[in-house]
Amino acid sequence: QVPLVESGGGLVQPGGSLRLSCLASGGTFIFNAMGWYRQAPGKQRELVAHIARDGSTNYADSVKGRFTVSRDNAKNAMYLQMNSLTPEDTAVYYCNANGYSAITGRTFASWGQGTQVTVSS
Repeated sequence: QVPLVESGGGLVQPGGSLRLSCLASGGTFIFNAMGWYRQAPGKQRELVAHIARDGSTNYADSVKGRFTVSRDNAKNAMYLQMNSLTPEDTAVYYCNANGYSAITGRTFASWGQGTQVTVSS
């Protein structure tokens, strides 16, 4: 497991914006696919946005045009810019990443601890 730490969640009014960050700490790892997921109370965890190492992306239909995922491979970091937020975006947002150790070649798949996003007036 490679530790992933999310930050940037909080309370925002409808129509507002937030930027989430996901940072991987420690070691020499190569990150392949990275993604943001979310889980609202009483619902299953769902994919929000996915970004490959080459920067190609895909999004859930519900966030297309409002959310933008990006990554900085040099920093082992991923970001999610969320605009025009609605109450339906309220959820715990999780960072996910998979890759391998540059030293041992051992693969990993990790989840962050989650960050709460609440959209409410």
